[in-house]
Amino acid sequence: MAAPRRNIPAILTLLFVTPLVAEYLLGDLPLKLLPALIVLAPAYGGGAVLIRETARRTGRGWPTMLMLGAAYTFIAEGLVTQSLFNHDYLKMHMHLLDHAYLPALGIGGWWTLFMFNLHTFWSMGVSIALVEALFPAEAETPWLGPIGDSVVALIFVLGSAANFGIGFKQNQFVASKAQLLSAAVVSVLLMASASLIPLRRSRTASSRVPSPWITGAIAFVLGMSVLNTPPKWGWAAVGALLLIDAVFLALVTFFSQQTEWTALHTLSLAAGGALSYGIRALTQRPLVGGLLWMRISNIVFLTAAIWLILLAAGRVIRYQKTAYSDQR
Repeated sequence: MAAPRRNIPAILTLLFVTPLVAEYLLGDLPLKLLPALIVLAPAYGGGAVLIRETARRTGRGWPTMLMLGAAYTFIAEGLVTQSLFNHDYLKMHMHLLDHAYLPALGIGGWWTLFMFNLHTFWSMGVSIALVEALFPAEAETPWLGPIGDSVVALIFVLGSAANFGIGFKQNQFVASKAQLLSAAVVSVLLMASASLIPLRRSRTASSRVPSPWITGAIAFVLGMSVLNTPPKWGWAAVGALLLIDAVFLALVTFFSQQTEWTALHTLSLAAGGALSYGIRALTQRPLVGGLLWMRISNIVFLTAAIWLILLAAGRVIRYQKTAYSDQR
């Protein structure tokens, strides 16, 4: 287990990049609501920090982070916002649960799986990968010690409580005890499963790996496919999402085991995901505010995402060149 380097700049960056990706780049919130980061950063960013630190401290990698991201989905959407169970979330009459509805569970199959995709792959996965690329020398080591983790955990709990309070004020909705208990149990089971994933092994396979441009393009296409799968397809939409997820995970699992897979490839997946978010936001109906100001916000956040990707790519390339020179 690598010793923590107390990388506070990286922690702070992840705290704020995560909600910016999850809510603003997605197009749910405009520029004028940036002050909402006060409550969004602890809830989103705190979760991302805890997920990343747990995986890196235990010597595990992305499979564990994705599993913990799935657990985060049930915490965020099942216990905090409770959108998984609310038939009229935010009083916007979007009928999110109507598609592939499961009466026995009181959830919508499409919405639940869609939230799994958004939180696991985008909110957590894309954000962590982008920030780790900004700090390539410490990308696979813990950034905090036990005390720091405890502080972040407290921040996460307080942020989640604040988000619950805001959501309750807007929705006046609380899920049933059975639904809340089931969400909590599934979250715990997913976290326990994450701890059972074997430690990372050295790459031994030597098949060719596509260039980062190609892996990034694949991530972009698959991301756009997820975001544009029509919910009105019902169970067919659920099947489509499962197929897209299976293709993505199979490709990443295979190629990431090859010796030619690099940090630049990992960044390319995050870049493809981030760009699919930003471009998709330009086409969707605003949830908050007028169309003009939302489109201005969309362009600003997409431009910021491109800048962040280029900055991260430059740092990864320079680090790889330095590491290669030191080995010679």
